[in-house]
Amino acid sequence: MTLEELSLCYEAAAMPLRVRLAQLRRQLAQTQDPEEIFRLKRRILELTPMLTEMNELAELTAHYYDRGYWRNEKYIV
Repeated sequence: MTLEELSLCYEAAAMPLRVRLAQLRRQLAQTQDPEEIFRLKRRILELTPMLTEMNELAELTAHYYDRGYWRNEKYIV
């Protein structure tokens, strides 16, 4: 598997997270229950970094060998 192919896997894995975060945000907008609001906000806070990292890794692996591509310092050893 090449890094470019791996980037497609990261993009595919990110899609369910995007869908779930959208669902949670809609639920959050519709609820008035303080406990439910707390639970939804906590879940959103847990999933958001996962989606961010998947997006970053998809971008990095898609363009890793492109000349002049600036790589995220977070993933450089």
